[in-house]
Amino acid sequence: MKNLGQLMKQAQEMQSKMSELQERLADHVVEGQAAGGMVKVTMNGKNELKSVKIDPSLVDPNDVEVLEDLVLTAVNDGRVKAEQYHQEAMQELTGGLNLPPGFKLPF
Repeated sequence: MKNLGQLMKQAQEMQSKMSELQERLADHVVEGQAAGGMVKVTMNGKNELKSVKIDPSLVDPNDVEVLEDLVLTAVNDGRVKAEQYHQEAMQELTGGLNLPPGFKLPF
């Protein structure tokens, strides 16, 4: 039973660390950009879009597709940065433990 107690303690510690990580992800801010910073988005570490800023000189009612593409590019840039931060935080949490592909924490 001593091993079961130790296992339960480790599970509680992991759960606590996961809660802390979720808070860090929510608080961490990344910025995605396009067109040399003329389109900027901010996202948190959970890939939640928080704001979009567009330089007014890009707004052309006759060419909406370019603006749409730039927003998409900026969002994807931010998403990549947020995902990179998330992976680094998870690696820190798991102590570099290589989890199998598709295995995600929390369960």
